[in-house]
Amino acid sequence: NPLSKIIVLASVLAAGFLLIILSCALYNNWLPLLVVGVFLIAPLPNAICERYSNNDDFMSEGSGNAVVDFGRYITGFFVVTGLALPVALAHSRVIGLPAMIMSIAGGLLVYGTIITFTLFFSETEE
Repeated sequence: NPLSKIIVLASVLAAGFLLIILSCALYNNWLPLLVVGVFLIAPLPNAICERYSNNDDFMSEGSGNAVVDFGRYITGFFVVTGLALPVALAHSRVIGLPAMIMSIAGGLLVYGTIITFTLFFSETEE
């Protein structure tokens, strides 16, 4: 049932946002909230570059497309930044270790939910 999948994904997304907001509110430091922005814009380069890539019928999937590869590279950069930002903040003692763990877990839930929503709706279009 597609409706139940959407409800489960929305619940996971809400849990991810809750973890990130709690990592900020419990420790009175709102810098881990930057992770939300990084993980929200992470899928955008991949989506934009796939949209503007040359979808030629004669080219196989394995031949490589520089535009799609660039989008994947930038998306990977944002994902690694979203994971490394709380680690760097915790290492410099700007945030605590529990805030770092909650921020990373929440960020992964948010990013995973965005990717799952994207895959779910791209399958229904085809």
